[in-house]
Amino acid sequence: MMRFLINYETNSSGYQNTTLNLSSNVTHSGSICGNDTQAALLAVQFGEGHSWSVNFTKTNETYQGDFITFTYNTNDSAVFPDAKRQGPVTVVVKDTMPPVQLNNVFVCHNTDFFEAENVTQIFWNVTVQAFVQNGTIGKKESRCRADTPTSAPTVPPTIANVTTASTTTLSPAPTTAPKPVENPDTGNYSLKSGNKTCLLATVGLQLNVSQDKPHLININPKTTSADGECGNTTATLKLNDGNSTLIAFTFVVKNTSASVQKFYLKEVNVTLLNRLNGSVISNADNNNFSKWDAFLGSSYMCRKEQTLEINEHLQIHTFNLWIQPFLVKANKFSTGKSSVSVNSCKACKILTC
Repeated sequence: MMRFLINYETNSSGYQNTTLNLSSNVTHSGSICGNDTQAALLAVQFGEGHSWSVNFTKTNETYQGDFITFTYNTNDSAVFPDAKRQGPVTVVVKDTMPPVQLNNVFVCHNTDFFEAENVTQIFWNVTVQAFVQNGTIGKKESRCRADTPTSAPTVPPTIANVTTASTTTLSPAPTTAPKPVENPDTGNYSLKSGNKTCLLATVGLQLNVSQDKPHLININPKTTSADGECGNTTATLKLNDGNSTLIAFTFVVKNTSASVQKFYLKEVNVTLLNRLNGSVISNADNNNFSKWDAFLGSSYMCRKEQTLEINEHLQIHTFNLWIQPFLVKANKFSTGKSSVSVNSCKACKILTC
């Protein structure tokens, strides 16, 4: 069983909490069993364009859930009335399940939950086994710490009492665990117009690709070059990792009033290349973003992980982001004494002069 508590932005009343429950009709299109070389994927779809998936990887002795991908559709007006952003929003949570011994069934009756990107994912009465051997369900159980032999399933929390996300661990723990993908290194990029710096960016980038099988790609800033164009109302930062990935971020300026202007991220394009011959494997583009907005002449910062959904097969995770695409002065980000929160994220700040 699962339930989702979501904090979303409305047109008229700021941010609002809502609850998304599984509907009676749940499909599992796209799920795969996996094998020794391919990750397993449990993917479910429900309601008006909502979906949830978890991928599993294995070693010779254990399997574990690597990351959960949850997509909710704010076009579902019954759940998201008066939503400012229309369309699908994707949230990715990594390291979601401890390693479990192969041939064991993982069981967790009591409530567990994860928090990320203004979403709390709640789970209870969980029974799962990945990489079933010879079609035979395991007879041994690996229980989460929250469960005891006498414990009964607990009632999932409400918005009022959700505080901090917890991750279950096993007792005893298995001796071998797969090595998780580390966060990417943070790169520093800049563009010049003549002799003057016109764009500054500091960011760690990670691609989440799920065309053939789910995998994560870290962009190495040591081998990545920056190119692009600066303008008065449009700026594009193009990154080339020198190997197989091209990423372009396009920023535009908008007038919020007669005297106030802001910039924001409008479009992201990602091209994946064949490492051997340089041919295009895939190209993904999303030109309908409205993220990373700040007043013109200031910079946008968010130290926590964020997710940009390019399409259903590709997301970009950003880390330690600091960006200023317009009006850079003295080759430095614009900073100041005052700062305001962005999207209710305590780690995200707009830095203003």
